[in-house]
Amino acid sequence: MIANTEQLPIVELGSLDELWFQVAGTRCNLACTHCFISCSPHNNSFGFLSFDEVERRLLESVKWGVKEFYFTGGEPFLNPDMVSILERTLDFGPATVLTNGTVLKPEWLEQLQAAVQGSLYSLEFRVSIDGPTPELNDPIRGPRTFERALRGVELLVQHGFLPIITMTRVWDETEDDAVLGQFRNLLNDHGYDRPRLKVLPRLQLGAEATRTCGYSAADRVTAEMLVGYDTSKLVCQHSRVVTDRGVAVCPILIDSRDAILGQTLAEANRSFAITHGACATCYQFGAICTNPSSGSAFKPMTNDQ
Repeated sequence: MIANTEQLPIVELGSLDELWFQVAGTRCNLACTHCFISCSPHNNSFGFLSFDEVERRLLESVKWGVKEFYFTGGEPFLNPDMVSILERTLDFGPATVLTNGTVLKPEWLEQLQAAVQGSLYSLEFRVSIDGPTPELNDPIRGPRTFERALRGVELLVQHGFLPIITMTRVWDETEDDAVLGQFRNLLNDHGYDRPRLKVLPRLQLGAEATRTCGYSAADRVTAEMLVGYDTSKLVCQHSRVVTDRGVAVCPILIDSRDAILGQTLAEANRSFAITHGACATCYQFGAICTNPSSGSAFKPMTNDQ
């Protein structure tokens, strides 16, 4: 449902299908030069969520019919409650963790695999690696991060998980097929013989705006552009994000002044004007934050390709 108020591009929350948790705030063990919320070991602008806070929101989500849950940061596994949080979440629905893969421990994955076996729901991992070589990845994510993230992928596979490997396109789009093919071969060599790969567009916010450039005034969605457009492609139409400051409209815009919509899911059940540059990226590519089954940028790779 779309309403035009003062000719702004307004999107209503159609249904609350996904609930996100900014579970590690903006704290990360890495300081990636393209991070759209500039996460780092020293960025405390958003704080951790406690187990009790997440559980309270999970309980709150039941009456809203939330279908799945996402956990992001920062690096979620810096939160000391993360394993317990995921175990509890699997009582409510499927869960996905967005991680850089560099701090995973075998004992955590053993515990989480046991939780999956005892649950009706699935647990997904999305591991960020920005290219199939250290030469592509490490200038963006830091020295030896390629090696460490690849070890994280190996651990996940060894413990029965099939992680989605996400990469921000830091190469020319014409090189996609070659990069994905190289990535598939690399992962095959490391025991992951049916890798799932997802290419993400750059979000020109935060550290990325400094590394390359920010959005221009022309990078905007207009009310006219929403006429006849399927707004279910936009993450703000079917998601909200729990942060330690309140409930935000989407995981990309948490640093924006208008992003926090309220302190409860009920208060966050309102329309949002998609006037930010990043909204144009979401408009162009669809809900890039969600899992591959609903993301147009997903490129599945199998042994037959």
